[in-house]
This record gives sequence, structure tokens and C-alpha cells, in this order.
Amino acid sequence: MEGKWIVGVDLGGTSVKLAFIQEDGEILHKWEIPTDKSEQGKNILPDIADSIQRKMVELGETKERLIGIGMGAPGAVDKEKGIIYEAVNLGWPKNYPIVKLLSDLSGLPVEIDNDANCAALGEMWKGAGNGAKNIACVTLGTGVGGGIIVNGDIVQGVKGAAGEIGHITIIPEGGAPCNCGKTGCLETVASATGIVRVAKDTIIQYEGESSLKDLYISKGSIEAKDVFDCMNQGDTLSASIIEQIMLHLGLVLANIGNVLNPEKIVIGGGVSKAGDLLLNPLQKYFNQFAYSAVSASTELAIATLGNDAGILGAAWLAKNKH
Repeated sequence: MEGKWIVGVDLGGTSVKLAFIQEDGEILHKWEIPTDKSEQGKNILPDIADSIQRKMVELGETKERLIGIGMGAPGAVDKEKGIIYEAVNLGWPKNYPIVKLLSDLSGLPVEIDNDANCAALGEMWKGAGNGAKNIACVTLGTGVGGGIIVNGDIVQGVKGAAGEIGHITIIPEGGAPCNCGKTGCLETVASATGIVRVAKDTIIQYEGESSLKDLYISKGSIEAKDVFDCMNQGDTLSASIIEQIMLHLGLVLANIGNVLNPEKIVIGGGVSKAGDLLLNPLQKYFNQFAYSAVSASTELAIATLGNDAGILGAAWLAKNKH
């Protein structure tokens, strides 16, 4: 097989996804290793370097085949200095010098960015962005992440914290506490955990009949998917919960649209698997709150790459290093 490969790495709190990717974005080999967070995460980067080396040996390849490593990491990143300011989920000390450490361990050039930014780049390159150079990407998972791409480049901000869509305040008073230390963030409502929280609060106060309420009573817990499933089966309580959540998300996305007027706003993460059940009410509120020229020109789209978005965006970083 001719041509060079790029190593894409998507570093998460539970597992590290790795892949060898061709320069045209085709994923050749993909695997995962657990994230070892013991001892302030000191084994994470050595584990990644070892895993890449072992996979190369397994495939009968040498390091000459590899252009470099691109990595998405969960936290605010300074690309110029090659550090991550803080990664709460990994245990690393502040201002952790990822680029130097991983480069020394692997003998390869390393490019890094925030994991949500990498997901946005992946969707721009090979996914729902479909080559559009102006897109906003929102990931609705355990939390709410975001990445903003203008003219093909990620908007970083002065401290690498641009695009933190999940921490836009939507409930100014009396909002639920967020992991970031604030209250009333979008993440407390529109993430998977946020949807569950809103659903539980609503169920407790609801006195009518509901299949979602029955499910919660019988299981003692519910997941975000249950709310969408019950809505799809005609449960009015579930529909009202999703409507309430999509109003908040639609308002935030409309305001992002009003500021940036991107070609597309791409919605990914586990919650996006609800597809049209999410997109239809969301589109309604987006149209209600967006400036008319924005609602006419900015398209809402469900992400298409799933778990591959992060590794592809990370590879794009290494391929297009500035």
C-alpha cells in the first residue's frame, strides 16, 4: 500500500481512540485503549506512544510510513505552546505539555486541539459539513461541546476556550449547577445528563398518565433515549419535555447563527442519534429566534461520522499543520 499515514488520536476520559488514516481521510486501521488516569494520568501519553508502536509492528510497518500525530484532548488547549491548560477528567496537572511529551515518546511531530474542535474539523472534512468552510459544530453527549470553524480554521480565542457553546447561560436565575462551576449552562439542560435531570424534575411534578413516568417508576431511572422513545410512541409528557429542551437549544443555536451565519450548524454526540425527533422541534425554534436572513441560509444538520469525527479531525490537524 502506497502513501503516507496520519495517526488520529481522540483522547477521552474512559478510552483513547486511535487510527491510522490516509491523507485523503480514509480510515485504514482503528482501535481503542483504556485511559489510565491513575497517578495524575502520567501513563496516558506513554500508553498512546506504545500502542502506536505495537500496532506498526503488528502491521509490519516502520515509522517512516507516518506523517505525524494529531490529537484531540478534553480541555482548553494552547496550540502555540502545545499545552492543555486543564483537563479535569484526566487528572493531569495544569499547563500539561502534551506536544513535547508525546513527541519525545513517539519520535513524531504532534498537533493538538480541543476534542470538540477536532470533532468539528472531522465533520467539516469528511462528514455533514461536506467541505463547507464556515460551520458550527455542537456535540450533545454527557456534556455539551462546541467547535466554530470560520474560513476553514477553528476559532481558538485568546485562551483556546472559544466555542464553549455548552457554557452559554440559558437560565440566568435558579438554574442547575454545572461542572464548570456556574449555574444554568446549556449543558445542564441539553446534554444527555441534562435531559435526564429535566425529565426527572418534570415527572415528579406530573400527576397525569405517562409511559415515561411508568418507565421511571418501574426502573427507578431513565436515560435520554427513553424520553425520545416515549415521545415517538405518542407520550405527551415526553413531548413536552423535549419541546422545553429544544426551545433552549434552538435559542442558543439561533444566536450562534445570528453572530456567525455559518453555512451549517452540525449537531453530533449521542443525543443526536434521535435524528428527526430532535431536529424537527429544534428547527422550529431556530427559525423562530434566528434573524430571517440567517434562518434562510444556515442549515441545521445531524452529524454523520459518529465516534470517528474526533480521530478524523485530529488527523486533519496533522495533515494541515500551520
